[in-house]
Amino acid sequence: MDNAFGQPQNVVVLGGSSDIARAITKKLCAARAHTVVLAGRNQELLDVAAAEAQEYGATKTDTVVFDANDASNAKRAVSEGFEKVGDPVDLVVVAIGLLGDQLAMEDDADAVTSMVMVNFAWPVVALAEVRRRLVAQGSGRILVISSVASVRVRRSMYLYSGTKAGLDRLCDGLADSLEGTGVSLQLLRPGVVRSRMTQHQNEKVPFTTGVNEVAENVMRGLASGDRVIWSPPALRYVFAVLRHLPRPLWRKVMDNENR
Repeated sequence: MDNAFGQPQNVVVLGGSSDIARAITKKLCAARAHTVVLAGRNQELLDVAAAEAQEYGATKTDTVVFDANDASNAKRAVSEGFEKVGDPVDLVVVAIGLLGDQLAMEDDADAVTSMVMVNFAWPVVALAEVRRRLVAQGSGRILVISSVASVRVRRSMYLYSGTKAGLDRLCDGLADSLEGTGVSLQLLRPGVVRSRMTQHQNEKVPFTTGVNEVAENVMRGLASGDRVIWSPPALRYVFAVLRHLPRPLWRKVMDNENR
């Protein structure tokens, strides 16, 4: 259970080898998380992330391997993660995501299937099992990494934005379903983050941040309990305006951003 300062001690990270997840895990371990189970597709990267967690203070780490292109293994991955923690799980981080190349993928049915599976189907199935287990233990928190791209879908990345929007909206309802159970869900909506996933994106995108900045915003958000954590926080106000722009103006603004 959370320690006396409300900080999670036992953590499961789904997508634990991603750059953002690793940065968040290090912050959690520095803040006294002592048991961390990292799940993902690449054992070598998971081992690196586990070693980092230990360097930052974790006393027990373990890993689970799964393929997010196959939603049938989601329940198994969550179950293994919980079982390897052993004690009640305080926090589950869902950090599964595929950015892809919109123009290269949009006419490729197989590539689109992969995008839908990784960004939506697999996390949704996993969340069903996470919800069941946390509600059964009567406590715990869920942090789902969404994106500001989910707030309003745009042409230049409608596959990524659309699948993230689906997950974002579903999690909003899932969070409501947890009221009164002792379990809560928070959404992280980062803007463009400098990482392996975005290394080919335009570096001039406004409000671009690094993974450490995102992790710092997550720690503040976990402490505050805000339903949605924006990173950087200013994006909350930027998208309060952008989401209501007339469509022709919205397209114009987004086209300029991607030049």
